[in-house]
Amino acid sequence: MPRRAAAAVAGERDARVLAAELGRIARERRRAIRLTQAQLGAPVGLKAARISEIERGEGGGAPLATWIALGRALGRPFGATLGWSRRVDASEPADAGHLGAQELLLRLARASGRTGTFELPTRPADPARSADVAIRDDRARTLILAEVWNTFGDLGAAARSTNRKTADAGQLAVVLGGEGPPYRVAACWVIRATAANRVLVARYPSIFRSRFPGPSAAWVRALTDGRAAPPAEPGLALVDVPGTRLFPVRWPAEEQ
Repeated sequence: MPRRAAAAVAGERDARVLAAELGRIARERRRAIRLTQAQLGAPVGLKAARISEIERGEGGGAPLATWIALGRALGRPFGATLGWSRRVDASEPADAGHLGAQELLLRLARASGRTGTFELPTRPADPARSADVAIRDDRARTLILAEVWNTFGDLGAAARSTNRKTADAGQLAVVLGGEGPPYRVAACWVIRATAANRVLVARYPSIFRSRFPGPSAAWVRALTDGRAAPPAEPGLALVDVPGTRLFPVRWPAEEQ
């Protein structure tokens, strides 16, 4: 059997990585807009079973027209560039940036003597609904839910998702409280400080500040120092792109 060309082998490898990332995005968007797999598949001409396969990353062989149709059905137009494959590193998982921020939060929790949990289900009966990182702060009797964001497709849906997770976590807070009062549930967003995300936050400061009124600097202290209790209100923190440090959001002067 003739040896396959290196470019063909690399192409298949990169296609698997891209299909996994696109499938994840499609699944998150479908859930955000509250469609079943059958409802998404109907206008595209696909059965629910095929939508399930695509969401699991098995859409590498799907025609380009299928991806375009899916993008239209999800309200997320499909785009492509030949530059993408040059940035693929198959040694890294598709959600490497997201994982980097989660790893940092878990390291900080451990270093400050608190217990951190990766992808903690906030509703045990539905493990698909989980907090990216949950930090148990026994000193402050608080359960911190930290949601990490690489990109945003729908800010409103993202906010509603966090609301649901926070409400669901109330049952866990009761269990943690034991014989005493329930733990307080505190929620924050940790946003990767990409150029696109910085522009988004700067463009809609009133929306972000209304939804997350907790002082950003105080939230950074709460996530990095076990002696600092989380603010009473939800807040935001930024994480650098490599996932090595947290820092507060700096609002425009008129928003201070």
